[in-house]
Amino acid sequence: MLHYVYILQSQTSGKYYKGYTTDYKKRLLEHNEGLSRWTAGKGPWQLVYLETCETKTAALKREKMLKRQHHAYLDWLIGQEINEVSGVG
Repeated sequence: MLHYVYILQSQTSGKYYKGYTTDYKKRLLEHNEGLSRWTAGKGPWQLVYLETCETKTAALKREKMLKRQHHAYLDWLIGQEINEVSGVG
């Protein structure tokens, strides 16, 4: 099973949401349908960052680290090669 850390960006406010999932396509749909408490009513949301982790533990640690980062760091990270969004289909 693959584990993902992702960053969504609100198309209305520009704010970021960071999360963990095993199915990023389903999770994005849930965010955009208002099924996630924090993101409900703040979208539409766009997937701007995706990173695959070897284990659930590694993914949750990475998510925790990303949640502590400033907007400027996240802007930088989104432009890095580690970002798998360009290959998402």
